[in-house]
Parts: sequence; structure tokens; C-alpha cells
Amino acid sequence: MSDKHMPDNNKPTDTTHFGYKTVSVDEKAGHVKGVFDSVASNYDLMNDLMSGGLHRLWKRFTIEQAGVRAGHSVLDLAGGTGDLARAFSKRVGAKGVVVLADINRAMLEQGRRRLVDAGISGNVSIAQVNAEKLPFADNSFDCITIAFGLRNVTDKESALASMLRTLKPGGKAMILEFSKPGNAIKPAYDLYSFTVLPALGKLVANDADSYKYLAESIRMHPDQEALLGIMQDAGFERCRYHNLAGGIVALHVGYRI
Repeated sequence: MSDKHMPDNNKPTDTTHFGYKTVSVDEKAGHVKGVFDSVASNYDLMNDLMSGGLHRLWKRFTIEQAGVRAGHSVLDLAGGTGDLARAFSKRVGAKGVVVLADINRAMLEQGRRRLVDAGISGNVSIAQVNAEKLPFADNSFDCITIAFGLRNVTDKESALASMLRTLKPGGKAMILEFSKPGNAIKPAYDLYSFTVLPALGKLVANDADSYKYLAESIRMHPDQEALLGIMQDAGFERCRYHNLAGGIVALHVGYRI
């Protein structure tokens, strides 16, 4: 009897990181879902408190760099509460389309409410998707953004390949993410990340653990040069990055040629 279809019990389970913890690949999505289910209702407030409102400037810079015009199609991945989608909706106009996409339903519900409150509906659709396996046709979008979401994706290479596939030729991918600050500010940044952030999370959202994960996930994410290389390996061209706030955040840009 052949054993080629029998499981190999000696084969190690594929693992990845969830913050500083090592978990199985299959478990990570559930852990990340738990974090964002917990923080969804306080997400915007906590972003303002944690960054002193700077996240709005970082997102505004991303929107300006996107160069989106009337009639364009935009995919906002890990779009959560819809900050970028609302801005892009105004820029693409009635003939354009914006897809607000996230893997987390609780975040999308917050995003839907904010879009309705802002009076935006006609050119924005909402989709619950896995960034690693985007359910969109090839050559669908002029621009794809993912703001503060890539570090939570288990298989970043698959997500980038999926983004590249769904971009139109000449289309642009934009990754706004926490990165590695310069040595001069790193000690203060680490102190803030591992003491103030969890304390704020406990005080405002009654959830210190999720914000402890935030600090850890940032440290496990590729730094500026490493992410640039990953994008180039995925097939993006003319890749570059802009450091913001001394490198605490970086905006990476790549094109499908």
C-alpha cells in the first residue's frame, strides 16, 4: 500500500509571528481578527491619541502622492474605517470607483457607517477580502493603497503578487506602514511604544494586549530597505520610499509597468 497520501506527522508545522509570539500560519488570521474585533469601535480615536493626529498627515501625504484623477479605479486594502476611501471617492468622481476592502468585518462596519455619515455612497463599494488572494480581475485598478495593514498579513509576498496582478499597466501600489526610525529617536520611540501605547489601550479601550501587539508587530515588520527589496522581487518597478516622522512611518511606492 502506498503511503504517498498519508500525512507526514514528522513534518514541522508552518509557523509565523504574531507580534513576538510564534504561532502556526493557520492561527495567525484568527489572532489578528481578534485584535481588530476588539479595537474597531475605538480605532479612529486611538489613532488620534497614539499619533497626536499625525496619522491624518501621513494619510494626506499618501493621497497626494497617489495622483488619483477623475474616472480612476482605486482599491483601498485594509481600509478599515475608510479614511482613504472617503478622500479618493471625491477625487475619482462619479465616473470613478473606489473599493473599500478589509478582511475584518467589524472594521468594515465602522467604515460603512462613516461613509454614510459623510454622504458618500454612489462610487464606493465595500468588500471583505483576503489581501493574499484578491477576488478581482487582472488589470482592475489604477491605484492600490494599503495603510497600516501589510504588517498584519501573514504572506506578504502573496499579497504583493495579488496587488500587482490586479493593477492596470502603469498602475501604482502604495504601502503606508510603520517602519524603522533613525537611531536618534529610537530609544524614546521604544519607550513610548511599549509603555504608553498599552496604557492608552487599557485606559481608552480597556484592551492593553491589542496595543502591545501593535508595538510588537511593528518591530517584526520589514524595515524600509527590506520592504523595498520584497516589492522589487514581487515584480514592482520604479520602487521608492519616503520616510515620514523620522522613519517611524514610511510610504513605499511601486508601479506595474
